[in-house]
Amino acid sequence: MTADALGVPLPAARRPRRAAPAGPAGRVGPWRRFSHRYAAVLPAVAVVALIAVPAAPAGDGSAGSGSVADAASALLVVYCLVRVLRERARPLTRTAALVLGLPVLGVTVAALTAHEPAATLPGLARYLQIFVLVPGALLLLIRDRADFRLVAGAVVALALAQGSIGVTQYLTGTGASYMGENIRAVGTFGATDVMGMATVVAYGLVIAVGFALAPVPAVRAPGDGPGPGRVDGHGVRGPARVDGHGVRGPGGQRAVALVCAGLLTVPLALSFSRGAWIATAAAVVVQLTLSGVRRAAVVALSAGALGVVLVGGLGIGSQMIGERLDSITQVADAPDQSVADRYTMWAAATDMWRERPVTGVGLKGFPAHRDSHASLGLSSGSDTAGAGLGFQRQPLLSPHNMYLLVLSEQGVLGITALAASWAALLVLALRRLPGPRRSRDGHRGRGGHRGGDCALAVVGLLVWQLVDFSYADIGGPSTVLTAVMFGLAAWWALGPARGRDRDRETRSGAASA
Repeated sequence: MTADALGVPLPAARRPRRAAPAGPAGRVGPWRRFSHRYAAVLPAVAVVALIAVPAAPAGDGSAGSGSVADAASALLVVYCLVRVLRERARPLTRTAALVLGLPVLGVTVAALTAHEPAATLPGLARYLQIFVLVPGALLLLIRDRADFRLVAGAVVALALAQGSIGVTQYLTGTGASYMGENIRAVGTFGATDVMGMATVVAYGLVIAVGFALAPVPAVRAPGDGPGPGRVDGHGVRGPARVDGHGVRGPGGQRAVALVCAGLLTVPLALSFSRGAWIATAAAVVVQLTLSGVRRAAVVALSAGALGVVLVGGLGIGSQMIGERLDSITQVADAPDQSVADRYTMWAAATDMWRERPVTGVGLKGFPAHRDSHASLGLSSGSDTAGAGLGFQRQPLLSPHNMYLLVLSEQGVLGITALAASWAALLVLALRRLPGPRRSRDGHRGRGGHRGGDCALAVVGLLVWQLVDFSYADIGGPSTVLTAVMFGLAAWWALGPARGRDRDRETRSGAASA
């Protein structure tokens, strides 16, 4: 509590904000104003940007786990801790502590019950980094929707950069090897992490779709009476915000997001990642459904037309994309070797769980127990080449299914704790979707001004991740971005209501005046 000039206490929400430091002439430069405004989340933006730095492959030919972005994420956690201690910021609520703390239970028990507990320390640190520490840091650092949009926008920018590199690789034949040709788009992640670019691009696409589908609020200039700017359940009829300079505000964000989503579909297709395709389709369908049936139908028709033009008309990877799509259904008659290996490892993971159902075989225990549980049909590894690397065999060190990996290494205890945490995030995010609200001019609306873009982005990201975990698991440099995604979801699902309802962007003009 503070007091005004008359000694009357002021509530915390009305405390005057500390002004940005002025320059030599008393003026505040744009960069200084920006850095002061977003100081809390700039380290998170740096983590996202550093994911583009290529990481050296591990000695066994795998993608490895240590990268510059991993080190930056550790500094992000330390930065958050120092900031919380210095500013005496709000602690986590009981619900947030419970949801984010659930994964600690299963991971810790699996580490302690492993045959060699010391060997499980890297796995313990990885799980805590991805599912607890980095998401908790972002939950505490993000203050409002403007901070959220900055971090999410950084993810979209990273996706566009990686996607442009991937498309160039396809057109110039400098990508990873696929069906005998070096055309697979992998970005800066290389042939040892073919899922890296697909994951980044898919995240960016889902965020862009969420921002593009958000209803535009009906906000008028002072003195404007009720008119055509009413918001209904399917969008906006009329201008979003009209002032002396024309229309501005969320409409521009939607247009940019729509263009970004369209651009990102190309590198996603050229990644030839079936799991990413399925997860992206599921996430976008959920986002479209939540935004309105009519809009979902229009967007579906537009996406179909765009696909016909790109694949059918321009012939961008049409034959190979078609063959890749057909292979999704060929899981019993004539599956390719990658599908056969995946199902063999799934069966091995299930067999490990039956051997130790409660606590599993221990963290990092799947590679050691794989050969004793897998059938003879499992190959020795997958072939990787291209994107600057020569031919090599990449070992199969995981079942490529997050649920089965956790089940085999952490048992029922671990999978229950992790799944409960993820399900709680999704349920709480859905509960906080903006519902029908009364706009200022008295009309019913969908409340896009209450964070509809953030809500749709978060729900889409969670759906994407939960579906993708059926075909992939954590590992590689792009895994840090998974932690950032869970942090964005944690802020929307578990953060304070005042942060979600306050949008400081609307006051930035007054603050800089």
